[in-house]
Amino acid sequence: MNKGVRIRIVVAVLVAVLVVYFWLLADRAVALIGSGSAAGIALGIGVLLLPIIGVVLVVWELRFGWQTQVLARRLADENRLPDDSELPRRASGRVERDAADAHFEIIRAEVEAAPEDWRSWYRLAHAYDLSGDRKRARSSMRHAIELANAAGKA
Repeated sequence: MNKGVRIRIVVAVLVAVLVVYFWLLADRAVALIGSGSAAGIALGIGVLLLPIIGVVLVVWELRFGWQTQVLARRLADENRLPDDSELPRRASGRVERDAADAHFEIIRAEVEAAPEDWRSWYRLAHAYDLSGDRKRARSSMRHAIELANAAGKA
């Protein structure tokens, strides 16, 4: 079984568990609201908000993952996926910090040269991820998605 299939199975199981959890929370919230007491109603409304917020966050993250996969497929079709196989790695498999930083500088220069190219931003997100900066990696990937969507509408 390849890595992509395993990841999809894990995501599906986690989403299924979350759906059951949200369902149970919503059921408890309805029971609290049905109690008729002011405290029960207030608590029930508060508990009911949790699964609603949870569903929104799960959908948001799944959408982000799907959009990222779409861009990865497009790059794969163009034979332009980021390749980090030549970078030296630690025993854990992570890229050595100095090599990741040097790789990042090369990619950053690409983005500065072509700031409207979503492919550069995708590679920048990958470089941030190699450097361990997940927050900036996600931000760069969101920007790549926005640019790709804008280019697709043009």
